[in-house]
Amino acid sequence: MYKSAPLLVTCLLSLSLAGCASITGSGHSPDVDETITSTQKGSQKISNEPPVEYADFEPEILYLLLTAEIAAQRGRYDVTLVNYIKAAQQSRDTKVIERAMRIAQSLNGDNAQKQLAELWLEIDPSNLYALRISAIQAVKRNELEAALGYMEQILNQGEDADFDSLAAMAGNLPPEQRQELLTLYNEMAYRHPGVPELEYSIALLLKIVGNPQAALSRLEPLLKETPNFQPAIILKGDLLYQSDRENEALEHLMINTRRFPANRQMGTLYGRMLISEGELQAAQDEFNRLVQRYPDTPGLRLSHALVALENGQLDLAKEELSKLAEQGHHTNEANYYLGRIEDEAGNTEQAIGYYQSVEDGNYYFPSLARASALLTAEGKLDKALDDIRSMRSANPKQAENYWLLEVNLLLDQKLQQEAVEAATGALVDHPSNLQIRYARAMLFDALQQPEKAEADLKQIIDSDPKNAVALNALGYILTTRTNRLSEARGYIEQALALDPENPAILDSMGWVLFQQGQIKPALDYLSSAWAAFPDPEVAAHYGEALWFSGAEEQAQIIWKEALEQDADHEVLRETIERLTNTGEQ
Repeated sequence: MYKSAPLLVTCLLSLSLAGCASITGSGHSPDVDETITSTQKGSQKISNEPPVEYADFEPEILYLLLTAEIAAQRGRYDVTLVNYIKAAQQSRDTKVIERAMRIAQSLNGDNAQKQLAELWLEIDPSNLYALRISAIQAVKRNELEAALGYMEQILNQGEDADFDSLAAMAGNLPPEQRQELLTLYNEMAYRHPGVPELEYSIALLLKIVGNPQAALSRLEPLLKETPNFQPAIILKGDLLYQSDRENEALEHLMINTRRFPANRQMGTLYGRMLISEGELQAAQDEFNRLVQRYPDTPGLRLSHALVALENGQLDLAKEELSKLAEQGHHTNEANYYLGRIEDEAGNTEQAIGYYQSVEDGNYYFPSLARASALLTAEGKLDKALDDIRSMRSANPKQAENYWLLEVNLLLDQKLQQEAVEAATGALVDHPSNLQIRYARAMLFDALQQPEKAEADLKQIIDSDPKNAVALNALGYILTTRTNRLSEARGYIEQALALDPENPAILDSMGWVLFQQGQIKPALDYLSSAWAAFPDPEVAAHYGEALWFSGAEEQAQIIWKEALEQDADHEVLRETIERLTNTGEQ
């Protein structure tokens, strides 16, 4: 490509003539700021090259193209696109249209793509590129019938209509439009029977609309007719697994990954299913096979590393993760897991180094939290806090997450008053942050300040009336800290209606009923809570209810089991000592 300065000189010299040399199209998507290809004008030839045909542009069109490219050089891509569209409309030159289309695509300009595709099809009604773009844009505008019309035109031309790509996009559509698209596909299949891609797409749509059995039924004749149609083979494995036919799914994919060892998508699906089923060594073998075949695919190497880590093969996991980090692939995930390996090995300094190398993404705050905890364990709490505060100042958009990190670090060190102060400081700047407010409520409760805890929890509930966690916490605090049992029960009942299987809420419900003297229904809730979550505090409540119901021996069994988990649990020890040492039998 020529830079804009030579292009500008060449074309300005040509303004008095018919115009500058034609813009040449390319088979790949160029960057937006790539300059227009220019060549020598007139009858001049490039040595050893065949003659090139040139388009003659009027000065107005040439001016639009020049200003478009100058705008691109200055980063004004919006001006570039507008001028290219105008040049395309005035010149009706397909190379200009194509160039404009690629710019529109790189800028995600849907309206521009629609206009350009319509123009292109006026000039060249059978152009595949324009037809495909028109189909995609029609889907984005929810004009599904029009989209299928463009695809049917592609099919009638004997080309691949990409039915499966359009079907896959249905996952982003509302349910009623998914059904509409499925109906249109069925009508298309009736008009064009026996098209494998169309049959496969209908099965994919049936999966998306939540009908895996019908999807499987649609696939069966397709796979009998075309047993080597690999997308359908993959989809069948996925559908079998989705239909709770795990063994069939695994056997199906095991056989077919051996039939088609080069199919990366199939192998990856099989490996992930093996992980889900706890077949970790088999999963590791599968990902190892894929890595050997596709050594330059970072995602496969990461999966291989993580399953090796789960299998306790730390050297292999470390080797694979180190390769990823060195090559600059999945660096945040790699550094996080390398940190975990060193952390669990007791290599604190190395672990901190890896954790601090995580720069962003989902692993950033877990890494920072763990690095802070390790620094604190080495007696460097002040440094850990200074680091968090410094990063909070440098990243104001993430300030709330840094505040939470600071509060949790102080809590872990049992510095409750300092944690309250941090949470209060955070709420000055972020009063609507419910996580921080909830954390402060729990701290107030721990500091025997239930009125302040209640105020924070009520503020959360005012903002989010269906917050089951806050409703339950408020009900439990009122149960344990006040005599307002009816009010407490009302909050807990609301929480239970929102989350009826939550063992913490079941425990609260049982405990408030016990405090109200309703021992039998209390036992029903407490036994359910203990069965779902055998926690020492639940054991304390359940055991006390059993004790007062006369089932003292059973209470002792529950307490003994809980003590094996945590022999120093404060609530559990207090309950046992109070009931067994004071004669309350």
